[in-house]
Amino acid sequence: MNIYVGNLSYKMTEEELEAVFGQYGTVLSAKIVVDRETNRSKGFAFVEMENDAAANQAISELNNKELGGRNLRVNEARPREEKPRRASRY
Repeated sequence: MNIYVGNLSYKMTEEELEAVFGQYGTVLSAKIVVDRETNRSKGFAFVEMENDAAANQAISELNNKELGGRNLRVNEARPREEKPRRASRY
């Protein structure tokens, strides 16, 4: 299951995120989304877990939990909506 994690501390690392979710089950990947130009965290991430039951437990226990001075927003990730591509200006 793919999990959305929002309101992350900008100092959080992918290793720390994986460790937090790893308490609930096997983490397949933990990816913090970063700004392409500044390479800084955008304050949200996606965690993929092997087992849906473990993922649901992590969601219920970590949603609104304070971590790194911020209350996390944790829920099942929704599929990305296809946005129409912007026309090139060139």
